[in-house]
Amino acid sequence: MLPFKRTNQLRQAVGVLEFCKRGERKIRAVMENSSVVHLERKAEVGGGVEDVYGEDRASEDQAITPWTVSVASGYTLLRDPRHHKGLAFTEKERDAHYLTGLLPPAVFSQDLQEKRLMKILREYKVPLQRYMAMMDLQERNEKLFYKLLIDNVEELLPVVYTPTVGEACQKYGSIFRRPQGLYISLKEKGRIREVLKNWPEKSIQVIVVTDGERILGLGDLGCQGMGIPVGKLSLYTALGGVRPSACLPITIDVGTNNKKLLEDEFYIGLKQNRATGQEYAELLEEFMSAVKQNYGEKVLIQFEDFANHNAFELLSKYRSSHLVFNDDIQGTASVVLSGLVSALKLVGGTLADHTFLFLGAGEAGTGIAELIALEISKKTNAPVEEARKKIWLVDSKGLIVSSRKESLQHFKKPWAHEHEPVKELLGAVKAIKPTVLIGTSGVGQTFTKEVVEAMSSINKKPLIFSLSNPTSQSECTAEEAYMWSEGRAVFASGSPFDPVEYNGKVFVPGQANNAYIFPGFGLGLIMSGTIRVHDDMLLAASEALAAQVTEENYAKGLIYPPFTNIRKISAHIAANVAAKAYELGLASRLPRPKDLVEFAESCMYTPVYRNYR
Repeated sequence: MLPFKRTNQLRQAVGVLEFCKRGERKIRAVMENSSVVHLERKAEVGGGVEDVYGEDRASEDQAITPWTVSVASGYTLLRDPRHHKGLAFTEKERDAHYLTGLLPPAVFSQDLQEKRLMKILREYKVPLQRYMAMMDLQERNEKLFYKLLIDNVEELLPVVYTPTVGEACQKYGSIFRRPQGLYISLKEKGRIREVLKNWPEKSIQVIVVTDGERILGLGDLGCQGMGIPVGKLSLYTALGGVRPSACLPITIDVGTNNKKLLEDEFYIGLKQNRATGQEYAELLEEFMSAVKQNYGEKVLIQFEDFANHNAFELLSKYRSSHLVFNDDIQGTASVVLSGLVSALKLVGGTLADHTFLFLGAGEAGTGIAELIALEISKKTNAPVEEARKKIWLVDSKGLIVSSRKESLQHFKKPWAHEHEPVKELLGAVKAIKPTVLIGTSGVGQTFTKEVVEAMSSINKKPLIFSLSNPTSQSECTAEEAYMWSEGRAVFASGSPFDPVEYNGKVFVPGQANNAYIFPGFGLGLIMSGTIRVHDDMLLAASEALAAQVTEENYAKGLIYPPFTNIRKISAHIAANVAAKAYELGLASRLPRPKDLVEFAESCMYTPVYRNYR
């Protein structure tokens, strides 16, 4: 029996349906006046937004009512991914919700469903087939999708994200089935806020947005870049515990300069060259304003895979007025800094004792360099300008030096030091004599045998980070790094590589994957109600991740902890980030929870099936 208040709401909703053509929105408005789930107040977590659907760990043991527009039942319930449980509906639930006869008679546990699906996934030989199967599952049974991903994270992370997501974006027009986010194009200019209201969820906490101009190392994929926001937000939920209902993937379509896509009859985006200049800036300004108006001051907007010239400008322009984060600039920097801090236990010294050489001076390269300089400055009490002198960058024209300063883009100028020009990376290695070599160029096979051998002749244990994605764009492979350094390199990469055996010893390459950082970082912002991102929060995230590497990991040559513990890692990162937000006076959730790690864990989405009334 429904409570009296709920019965009245349902009657109102039915009346609206009879008299209003757009009744579904009206009913949502009625339902939004109170939770559609009868949960105790202790379940109202996650940055102060009520747990409407019963998604968090704090509400795990409470029975829920599967509302959609009305109480979902029968065929409608089987088509609702949030409430669908497949063969896990009990006989009692099948009777109560008119499912008898619509399902085979067997009742499977969620664990048995997971076992069955993993068996099917492992039978696929082509990674893109696995990706499509996982996306189909997400659209069919949300909780089972996330349970699979959480329980098998090391196996499935490369499927739902890099490297497979790169191929998926390239072929998005061919594999597109159902929209998984919002598409905002130039056609919607002047009415973006109205478009945002078309999204069914109202309590959005995280938006990942791209314009598709620089997808991984694959270039301009236009509207087909949607695979990146969808993939990132899947990881926000699986790894960081942010509710799926609070996540919104968005692609801003301003056209594409990819001639192949413009000539493709199956391309799903605007068939025109990219808008630039004032037209582009006005569309982004309207978008940022509409997001804040619609979702409030504390919604996190993560910029993803924008081209260099726009990425730096957007972050600089909006970081003081919005809660914004650029994963390519800031997330990459944080995870790499963490790996460097961990690596110090293997190679010795402090960050200030090392010399850094980057191949690549774009978003990732300069972002990492700046965070390293900030950490050195913080630890040594030296000016950040002084700390930058330990860091050198090589771009497509060679070593960045002061004689090139007039022709450099603004974000490269802080790295132009006094030195004679050097055209090639190998020459730069020999001249600068770095202890750390970091690749963010997006160009594969640029760490040649000669380069790695030069690093090995200078250093007993050279640190070599080959960070470009996907695997095909990696500056060198793990096997090459270990073989060419005679097993002495401390290696990490952006995409995963298998363990390598050399001279009877097995080396396990580290993966400097942003997925270590951004899910926990985002959770920390949300649960503390943070209103702005500060660089010190990125340092706090790096320190928290480095602290999770155990002596057992170091013994295997690992500088990152295994992904199997990622939810625990994310909780500690979230707690560290939140603590820094409170320290800086940027957190709005008061009073501060006593145990931030415990609070982070209680906020996390859990994909366990719930019992239905």
